[in-house]
Amino acid sequence: MMELFECRLNLEDKPLTQSELIEAAREAEVLVPTVTDRIDAGVLSQAGPKLKLIASFGTGVDHIDLKTARQRGITVTNTPGVLTEDTADMTMALILAVSRRVSEGERLVRSGGWTGWSPTSMLGHRIWGKRLGIIGMGRIGQALARRAKGFGLSVHYHNRRRVHEDVEAELEATYWESLDQMLARMDVISINCPHTPATFHLLSARRLKLLRPDAYVVNTSRGEVIDENALTRMLTSGDLAGAGLDVFEHEPAINPKLMKLDNVVLLPHMGSATIEGRIAMGEKVIINVKTFADGHTPPDRVLEAMF
Repeated sequence: MMELFECRLNLEDKPLTQSELIEAAREAEVLVPTVTDRIDAGVLSQAGPKLKLIASFGTGVDHIDLKTARQRGITVTNTPGVLTEDTADMTMALILAVSRRVSEGERLVRSGGWTGWSPTSMLGHRIWGKRLGIIGMGRIGQALARRAKGFGLSVHYHNRRRVHEDVEAELEATYWESLDQMLARMDVISINCPHTPATFHLLSARRLKLLRPDAYVVNTSRGEVIDENALTRMLTSGDLAGAGLDVFEHEPAINPKLMKLDNVVLLPHMGSATIEGRIAMGEKVIINVKTFADGHTPPDRVLEAMF
């Protein structure tokens, strides 16, 4: 970026404050935020006339007020595609970890409490032959489905639009038009849809109650898609077998009740955290900014949030 443009960098690995974001928006022609920088109406309303591009370093754009940006003539881009395989890997890892109690076993060993093998110790559940319900069959959902097939899971999905029949055939995936009906019949639910106004608390308290008590929920998308308080209550009461969470509704704050539960695997939003992924994200940002600066439409312009 510094070779191509006159840049001001945030050299600390933490989000800018709102006042710092406002100052940057007043002065810059291009902003390059991460998913933890809240580019809301309060920031955009004070943006200077030179600001014409927000080139986000990440796939999700729920941290940007797209409507206000559009009204002010500001183009928004993201970095889709490059995080697909990394996030699908982490989703599969969480499915395995929560069903086979991997974190519990690791903690048992580290605590010195393990006294040796026994036939009833640390019993989890086999995933081979189980039903996986994927909410959101975009790039990541499809990448997860390919992995799930290799582990012997039966793939099911709910999406706003049904995917092409060739994709369904390749993935051996069953489409459910009714999310409620799918939830009631799955052994594992994976959330892979973006956070939009339409998907906020998509897994509401009512929908969570449709899940079987031996089901698992895995989320590598956005925490806001699940009613986290309702999820915590069900995990505490035993109405749900377990959860694998890489994202949280109010992150980085985590519900302290979740922290106390053994049947939950908690990760620090690291689904896309690979060196290869971060480099690819940066390269996409540079391409978007350079294309825009040259007077062309950037390849990753955000038109609307899709589910």
